[in-house]
Amino acid sequence: MPVRELVCVGAIVMLGWCLCGPASVCADEVPAKFFDEQVKPILVNRCLSCHGADKKGGLDLRTKAALLQGGESGAVIEPGSPQESLLVDYVQSEEMPPKKPLSDAEVAILTRWVARGGYFPDEPLDIFALTTETRAGYDWWSLRPLSTVLPPSPDEIGASWSQHPIDCFVRAALHTKGLSPSPKADKRTLIRRATYDLTGLPPTPQEVAAFEKDQREDAYDRLIDRLLASPHYGEHWGRHWLDVVRFGESRGYERNEVIDNAWPFRDYVIRSLNDDKPFDQLVREQLAGDVIGPGEIDVEVGTAFLVCGPFDDVGNQNPEQAAQSRANTIDDVIRATSEAFLGLTVGCSRCHDHKFDPIRQTDYYSLYATFAGIQHADRELGTEEQKEQRAGQLAPLTKRKEELQKEFAKFEGELTAAAIKRADEFVGDWLRPPASRRGTEEVFPPVLARHVRLTVDGTDVNPAANIRYRIDEFEVWTSERGTSEGPSRNVALADNGGQAIGKNFVAEDFVGAYVAELTIDGKFEPPWIAAGPELVVTLAENETIDRVFFSSDRSGAAGDQFIATFVGEYQIDVSLNGEDWQAVASSATRQPVTEAHRNKRIVEHLITDQQRQRRADLTTQLAEVDRKIAEIAPLPTWWVGTFKEASGPFHVFVGGSPQKTGEVVVPASPSVLKQATTGYHLAADAPESERRRQLAEWITAPDNPLTPRVLANRLWHYHFGTGIVDTPSDFGFMGGRPTHPGLLDWLAAQVQSADWKLKQIHKLIMTSQTYQQQSAFEEIAAGIDADSRYLWRFPPRRLSAEEIRDTLLAIAGKIDFTAGGPGFRLFRYMQDNVSTYLPLDQFGPETYRRSVYHQNARATVIDIMTDFDAPDCAFATPRRTETTTPLQALTMMNHSFIIDMARFLAERIEAEGPPEQGGGESAPAKTAAQVRRAFELALARGPDQRELNAAALLVEKHGLAALCRAMFNTNELIYLD
Repeated sequence: MPVRELVCVGAIVMLGWCLCGPASVCADEVPAKFFDEQVKPILVNRCLSCHGADKKGGLDLRTKAALLQGGESGAVIEPGSPQESLLVDYVQSEEMPPKKPLSDAEVAILTRWVARGGYFPDEPLDIFALTTETRAGYDWWSLRPLSTVLPPSPDEIGASWSQHPIDCFVRAALHTKGLSPSPKADKRTLIRRATYDLTGLPPTPQEVAAFEKDQREDAYDRLIDRLLASPHYGEHWGRHWLDVVRFGESRGYERNEVIDNAWPFRDYVIRSLNDDKPFDQLVREQLAGDVIGPGEIDVEVGTAFLVCGPFDDVGNQNPEQAAQSRANTIDDVIRATSEAFLGLTVGCSRCHDHKFDPIRQTDYYSLYATFAGIQHADRELGTEEQKEQRAGQLAPLTKRKEELQKEFAKFEGELTAAAIKRADEFVGDWLRPPASRRGTEEVFPPVLARHVRLTVDGTDVNPAANIRYRIDEFEVWTSERGTSEGPSRNVALADNGGQAIGKNFVAEDFVGAYVAELTIDGKFEPPWIAAGPELVVTLAENETIDRVFFSSDRSGAAGDQFIATFVGEYQIDVSLNGEDWQAVASSATRQPVTEAHRNKRIVEHLITDQQRQRRADLTTQLAEVDRKIAEIAPLPTWWVGTFKEASGPFHVFVGGSPQKTGEVVVPASPSVLKQATTGYHLAADAPESERRRQLAEWITAPDNPLTPRVLANRLWHYHFGTGIVDTPSDFGFMGGRPTHPGLLDWLAAQVQSADWKLKQIHKLIMTSQTYQQQSAFEEIAAGIDADSRYLWRFPPRRLSAEEIRDTLLAIAGKIDFTAGGPGFRLFRYMQDNVSTYLPLDQFGPETYRRSVYHQNARATVIDIMTDFDAPDCAFATPRRTETTTPLQALTMMNHSFIIDMARFLAERIEAEGPPEQGGGESAPAKTAAQVRRAFELALARGPDQRELNAAALLVEKHGLAALCRAMFNTNELIYLD
């Protein structure tokens, strides 16, 4: 017996040993059919995970040739002789497969196969061919074509509830669980539910009263139509889509700089939904709007989808790290696209073939090749006519500016050339070493001084600059001859009473950073970063001094890096009164720091008055041209990305590392849907625009089953709180399974038949009895279906963070319905090298807009929003979490925004005129009316007698604002039945 090898040979051994009995071999069996129906599922399910591409033990079972070749121990089967096959011993001994042996029936099938000659098809076996116990294949439920299922008839489910197609599907599923639907909700519940569901806002008391009085049969249909026609519909449902596509208005990563021109994409999404733009068109515009609608600003803005995620803009100088950073950027686009539109976790194939879904690593890098031309940047948008008109206005000015620049450059070049010719004449004047970052000393005759001034006329990196230089310490030393107090002292030190004044760059997030006082603190870090040309040090008293010493990199750690930029040209002056100054030292006798500094010195020495005037004239003319250029209105420049041709060839990155290239790939559709839809395969040199256009067309193709399934499920998710598939962006093996698969496919088909217009689907869902049920809890039903996934009741939910905030603004009468445009901020933005977002403590009217218009930055905490689970837009959020924490209660009770809104609500109620009389005789009429109004505004209903009495007592003792604050803290306000 050959040496046994620990490989899944066991699964193969099964193929080759058959002692099974009686009629093992049927003469009329077709080998190909037998293999496809019985052998192939076993090989794919139990063997190929180890003995496919991984070739464990050197064994590959994907082709007959490889099978006969065997592994490290040679051949593993002998066709026609199962008793001679190595596999047999492993299978019978249950050594292989190692974790779960094959069943007797499976062993019999494989043995029969070997005994009959081991037929194997010409095409290699594909581990993705079939769904197994551990992974999805091409036949996975979500990858199949849409079924043509029809709603069950009432007769089929044995009950009559509603003829609505959705109700028939739901009732059939309830029937199998032994559950029954709940009664229809009352009108007050329905209008509140529908209004929040479609607009994210509470209904007004007037709207509630009108709906309750409306006895027309189509009153509810009319309500849905009115809400779908509201501009607030797009605002609310736009927020859902912005969650899905990870839209944020800062760059993320360590710098996290705010992006002030990304808001047009948010407005585009809202406008598209309000206009009921077909969703397949929306998809195409987001992937290739610049291609399908060049010059159409309302179409091109869609490509912001590609660049609205986080990206690292630090600019790593290490080529390997820069390549990795670029790969991470493209990875974000691949994940966003595949998850948002297809519900596939393609990103899991970045380093290897997907472990659970039929997605190859080559699929990932084909998408990488598709998106490789995307650059995160803003882009000027406009029609061709607009661009031509502006170009025409700019052309003569640009030409004149170029002429002046050439003339100026020629003039300065002539001055510099003359300076170079006469450089030798000045070398004798520059005998001292150049200014040094590690320390520059100036010694001068003893002088009595109270003030010492450094004036900079050029940094060591730019002779024309006098800001952004650093000084870590500026020392002023007393003269030993001028003092009887012993050795020389550094009298500039703050510890010795010195004071330093100089303009500095401000870091709002770090008070005291970069200030001039750092030059006299006796430490070498951090330095003063100058925002002006002067540093003035004032001594505690008049001192006789004869030396100053200053530096920007005393330790030498920074070397020649920009972070240690130092002075290049300077002068030291002293004064007793701070008004009359005397020069005591300068860099004039030092060697220039660079040739540029040398040339500038000589030019300034040689230049004539006529030449100075010529320089001034040219400078004035250039400034005038720049002014005229600035007067020409620019075209919109928005954060929608730029695109450039991506040079190939493109490769698989082995292990996900750009430094390890493998197989060559070209732009192509993922193979995951190859059994359901027609794909595409482009040449390696296909234009960048064509790559994205082809992808967009493939995603929205009529025979692509994933896109309408995923979209239908998202709609269901937002209407009922949980989708038919509870993982909205993962329809793969590790995602959820559909509770109502027939309903999901039927809804997907309705999406397509409605030309991808969503408002029809909203109404279809919301007019079902399933949607209009009560949400009352029933213990027995909950014991069967605790999460109401099968919809025996309407699942109650808590309002989202945005809905809670908007509700408070609305009922307080303070909400600002200004739509579109740049967003408002609930934070104070501070930027230095990195960005800081400080939550506001007080909120003015400029922050009272709807929450969707907030400028959401990544990695920020925004009090009430974050407390109620508003997601961090650093990541896509297809399904929000819902937590219950003590902080939420504390926020709703004590936050300044809550207190403000409670006061405004009280003022609104008091200002709405004389109270109505009647009812609640146990409380004064005015107070009772105010209580009723508070309940109507906050809860869309009036109080019962017990609530009226308790609330009136609270108002009498603590005021109306206290009642309003208490109303904000009720579950009924923030939960939707």
